Parts: sequence; C-alpha cells; structure tokens
Amino acid sequence: MRRLGLTIFLLASGLLVSTNARAQNRVAVSGNVYFQDQSHPAVNVLVTLSDSEQVTLATEATDGSGSFRFAGLKRGTYTVGLNVSGYEPITLGVDMNFASDRGIPIYLRPNSKGKASAPGSVSTHELSIPEKARDLMASGRKKLYKDKDAAGGLEDFQQAIYTAPNYYEAHYEAAMAYLTLGNRGEAEKSFRKSIEVSGDKYGEAEVGLGTMMIDKGDYASAEKAIRRGIQLNPNLWLGHYELGRTLLNEKKISDATDAAEQARLLAPSAAVVYRLLSNIHLQQKDYPALLQDLDMYLKLDPDSPAGARAKQLREQVEQKIGANNFTPAVIAQ
Repeated sequence: MRRLGLTIFLLASGLLVSTNARAQNRVAVSGNVYFQDQSHPAVNVLVTLSDSEQVTLATEATDGSGSFRFAGLKRGTYTVGLNVSGYEPITLGVDMNFASDRGIPIYLRPNSKGKASAPGSVSTHELSIPEKARDLMASGRKKLYKDKDAAGGLEDFQQAIYTAPNYYEAHYEAAMAYLTLGNRGEAEKSFRKSIEVSGDKYGEAEVGLGTMMIDKGDYASAEKAIRRGIQLNPNLWLGHYELGRTLLNEKKISDATDAAEQARLLAPSAAVVYRLLSNIHLQQKDYPALLQDLDMYLKLDPDSPAGARAKQLREQVEQKIGANNFTPAVIAQ
C-alpha cells in the first residue's frame, strides 16, 4: 500500500493549486524590468505570474518606468516569467511565505542567436489584432487562470476570435478553457485551429495538441507534435516537460531524462518538473536522486495537500531504502 501511495503521488496528472489555509494576509509581487542596465527601462513588456504548479495567474504589461505589480496574492511560492523576442527568457522563483511585498529588479539580456529587438517593439501579428480583441483576451485569461471561471473565460476568448479570426492565441486559450470544462473534443479542435490559423508557427498549440495525444496513448503522434512545438519555441519549458512525459511512456529513459533536465533548466521553479524527474529516477532505481526530487518538490510546494503528502512519501522512501527492500511499482504516464 505504501508503494501504491508513492505511485499515485508521482503519477498524479493535472495542475494542483496550493491551498494554504493558514495564509490569511494578502501579499504583492512587484518589480522593474530593464534592458541590460537601469538606464533603459523596458516599457510595455509582458510579465507573467504563475503559482507553484506553473498555472498562469495573471499577465501584466510594464508601465513607462518598466514597473509591474501583482497584488492581492495569498502567501506562497510564485514564478515571474518573461519571454521577450531577442532576449534570453527569464524564470524567477519568488517565495512570499514570509514577506508582504517583494520588489524584484529584472535585467533583459540579448540572446546569443542574434540581435535583440528594440525596446518596446511589438510584433506585426500583435499590431494586426484589434485592441478590443486583445482586451477580451486579457479579460478571458484573468477569468480562466485567476478567477477559475472557465466558462466566462471561454466566452471572452470566443468573442476575441469573432472580432479577430486570425487571433491564433485566442484559439489556444479557448482550448485551455475547454480542457478545464472537461470538453476534450472541442479542446482538440481549438488546438488544431490555432495551428491552422497561425500557419503552423505557434509552438504552444503544437505542445497542447501533443499533450492531448499523450492522454490518448498515441505517443508517436504526441512526440511528433511536441517536437514541432519545441522547434518553433525552443524556450518553452512546457514543451520539454511534455516531451519528457512522452518519451518516458515510450520507455526511452535516457532521452526522457534529457528532456526533463532541459525543462528544469528553463523552469527551475516548476514543481511538476520534479514530479517527472521522480518518475524517471524511480524507473532507473536511482533512489538518492528520487529523494532529491521530492526535496525540491517540497521546497516549491511545502504547504499544499500535495506537499503534505510528499513529506509522508519521502519518509516512506527513506525507510524502504534503509531496509533494502524498496521495489518500485510499474509506472504508466
């Protein structure tokens, strides 16, 4: 039964939201974004806030001084992310368990593949989208990810698509809303529509479609779609994570390890990455590494129900290793 409990934790699918009951006071995460140095604030740059399971809670554009602020948050661990064209992607973990307001200076540095975009530049695609549609997208994301109102978010995304049929990001967000509502058929259609409307250039939709193929057990199709998504967006940590899941199901353990490690490098504060690594190290019978994975999970998500369960499981693994009788259960992703 203890082995079964371990397997259930490691294989739990979906994103678990932290429910720290003892956190009553609200906190804020704020900061300033600069291009290389403090003399060049990054204006109108999108900053994303995610929780400990990498569920996107809010997205905000920096103001004229490069500032951003996310207020009204529960105490816990968060991730601040930026992905600006021409600059190295940034993922920062922020521990708000013991602070009420956390200011973060963030410096964007040109990537090694070419010249960075000009500060404040906007893509041609974004310029082609009417402001009304962009406002509907922002409203829909807030409803879906922060307010947990998937139906309301879906309505906004559909209105955005009606206003701008070529808004492939809106098709992607509609797919995410459908998934939350349990309508997998419409979710798959929306992912495919996003790929079609983008002209097969939107990596996030490819990864989303690939993830659905994993859940169907069609690992060959999943691997193909996810690899295409990574090709389009090499810095998308979720793509490497889902590729690792696919490869693990295909028993390609070495390749799965490489994909999981790449996901960890891109998103070191993503708790689900350490769940994947736990599965891999359990398959490899690398129990010291398995304990390290559980330790990282606990560091990122210590107070949620899943974190409490992880503490119990870690004790069980240590006891079994000490008794030299630890036999891993069969894992199915």
